[in-house]
Amino acid sequence: MLLKKTLYLWGGIFLVLILFLPGYTKLQELKEKNFDLEVKIKRLAAENIFLQKEIKRIENDSFYQEKIIREKMGVVRKNEVPVRIIPQDE
Repeated sequence: MLLKKTLYLWGGIFLVLILFLPGYTKLQELKEKNFDLEVKIKRLAAENIFLQKEIKRIENDSFYQEKIIREKMGVVRKNEVPVRIIPQDE
């Protein structure tokens, strides 16, 4: 009689594990993915703030505009001589 009850108990525990373990595993995977996405959202929000400040600076600061144009596009003023330094390969 006691053996029968023990077998039913272990059978019930085994059945519960079979039913709920895949769902629990999936829940843990989703929690981990959610955490990773929250970290990515925070990083992108910080980058977005930086880029918004950069846009405002470009729009309002003519000296910064000139610096960007000179560095990125290689534009020079009238009567300036552009000089390029080419590194030597060793």
